[in-house]
Amino acid sequence: MQFDCHELAKNIRLGDRRALSKGITIVESALPIHQENASELLETLMPYTGGSIRIGVSGAPGVGKSTFIESFGGYVINQGHKVAVLAVDPTSSVSGGSILGDKTRMESLSRENDAYIRPSPAGKTLGGVTRRTRETLLLCEAAGFDVIFVETVGVGQSETAVSEMTDMFLLLISPGGGDELQGIKRGIMELADLVLVNKSDGEQLAVASRTAADYQMALQFLNSRSLNWKVKVQMMSALTGQDIDLVWQLIIDYRNLLDTTGEISSRRIAQSSAWMWSEIAEGLLEELKQSELVMSHIDSIENEVKSGNLPPTVAARKLIKKFKK
Repeated sequence: MQFDCHELAKNIRLGDRRALSKGITIVESALPIHQENASELLETLMPYTGGSIRIGVSGAPGVGKSTFIESFGGYVINQGHKVAVLAVDPTSSVSGGSILGDKTRMESLSRENDAYIRPSPAGKTLGGVTRRTRETLLLCEAAGFDVIFVETVGVGQSETAVSEMTDMFLLLISPGGGDELQGIKRGIMELADLVLVNKSDGEQLAVASRTAADYQMALQFLNSRSLNWKVKVQMMSALTGQDIDLVWQLIIDYRNLLDTTGEISSRRIAQSSAWMWSEIAEGLLEELKQSELVMSHIDSIENEVKSGNLPPTVAARKLIKKFKK
């Protein structure tokens, strides 16, 4: 892949979709030459990032995350914004490719001129958030997208990762009352800035209303991750578009409040620092794995761990000592 950093950066800033896709492909590549190119590209574009509202979207499979993003994304575009969707797909253990293909699940949104959808296979990354989602997010901001959604695979470990790269975290739930409440992990509830009861229409309206009341009550006993924002519960329907406008108004209110108090700025600074240390850990792990001295001992030490003769913590220290030599 031919690479001219300044030309590619210029075209990304002009909103060229092919250039943006090429930049993301370079960022996601594991090839050393592409990683060098990615570093140069990100450094060039860094001054033009940060201008979006970054929104994490989560919820159990089947709750309607993709339908919500498609419906809501269309509404936000009609308000004059440009929307990017970074959708993390479950990965096939056979081919390594995406199973669901979010572009097919967001057909009408993908046809919008002011929308950009990038499905990425979850791969081996913990919790299903592709490791390069953060860099992809920065490239989308540089391309002028000012509302960015990061959709997770489902309720699980990915929620923490998504909350650490976004400004606001939306948790979608289905009408289900108290039983549904028992199935949601406390930790995920504490990450949410806004809880949306989707499918609040037709015959499910009464059930949805009870569900919303149950969650509003439960949230009173949980810690909010924001010092200034009280977590809200909002009923809506992605299918009919009902109360989508109220969801957008809540997001604007949230953004304005946290901008005024400086919380978004301080949160992003903390996220950047955590991101740096995460990259250091990943980089050192890769170097350790490539060390000939470490690799020459790894089989024997790992066998001792598997046989129960050596505690994993002691084995890890032994390998690190050899690496430091």
